[in-house]
Amino acid sequence: MTESPDGSARVPSRDRRRFPGISSRSYEHPADRSALVALRKLSGFDTVFKTLSGLLPERSLRLLFLSDSVRVSDQQFSHLNDMLRDACYILDLEKVPPMYVNQDPQPNAMCIGLDEPIIVVTTGLVELLDEEEMRAVVGHEVGHALSGHAVYRTILLFLTNLAMKVAWIPLGNVAIMAIVTALREWFRKSELSADRAGLLVGQDLQASMRGLMKLAGGNHLHEMNVDAFLKQADEYESGGDLRDSVLKILNLLPRSHPFTTVRAAELKKWAASRDYQRIMDGHYPRRDEDKDASVSDSFRDSAAHYAESVRTSKDPLMGLVRDIAGGAGDLGGKLRDTVFGGGSRGGQGGANGTDRTNGSEA
Repeated sequence: MTESPDGSARVPSRDRRRFPGISSRSYEHPADRSALVALRKLSGFDTVFKTLSGLLPERSLRLLFLSDSVRVSDQQFSHLNDMLRDACYILDLEKVPPMYVNQDPQPNAMCIGLDEPIIVVTTGLVELLDEEEMRAVVGHEVGHALSGHAVYRTILLFLTNLAMKVAWIPLGNVAIMAIVTALREWFRKSELSADRAGLLVGQDLQASMRGLMKLAGGNHLHEMNVDAFLKQADEYESGGDLRDSVLKILNLLPRSHPFTTVRAAELKKWAASRDYQRIMDGHYPRRDEDKDASVSDSFRDSAAHYAESVRTSKDPLMGLVRDIAGGAGDLGGKLRDTVFGGGSRGGQGGANGTDRTNGSEA
């Protein structure tokens, strides 16, 4: 149980369910776990990880925030301090991580650190979000801490900066960028897990949705609508042709976070799931069971998730994958239709006797 400085028990500021002994496996996205496994299998990652763990200036990082940011406490940003302790109480994180507010107009938050996690939020984020929206963000970062994500996030920050410094050396950053790309792929998936942790802490889906919407469009709620925002995610996934699918991948590669509309849609889907309801009813994996957790079960869960994603996805590329897996008879024609966003029909329109039309999207 989290305690205040005077030794009295701290409880959430309003009635919220608490999850004693909850394991991070309860809310971790299957793609998060599978991406992390793939990352660890990446050639050279273990060597880099072990080397950087001893070289990264973590003490210097902590001193930097201590000297040039505001540490959250009962005397400074006390409302954030209450949220932090509430979040740790709800997710049963025994040691409350230190939190700092850093002067930066860009809305952002992160959980970093090798030995012990620290949470940093920017002034831009504090000024953008209301109390319940901010509570979800604090819960998001506490979820990162509980899942042990801070270590990999710290290494990603360091390697990203290193890659920029050695970019002028021919082939000097090729190996580094391979690891950075893999780390980014994992981190994007880990954000989906942390969004779920934020919902478990805030227990207010609309606040989580509003917060993500504000990250995309700023503090203009009177000009925005959650349902319309979620429709953007559907349009993003299903719109266009195979060329757009490739462009989506290229747009995503340099990012550390998934696109906000996609995050909102993923979180809403999880909130409506049986898995979420079971957690809210008190049925979830416990931390003391982690040592007995089956790795093969995790792989099966991840494989089932990807299979379901391919089966239900409206993305043209995933549609093509389904057709290939299903043994589509006219694969050449299907590929042509997917690339150009339409079908072909007999007629007099073209030199080859076909007239390309704008058919339905794959």
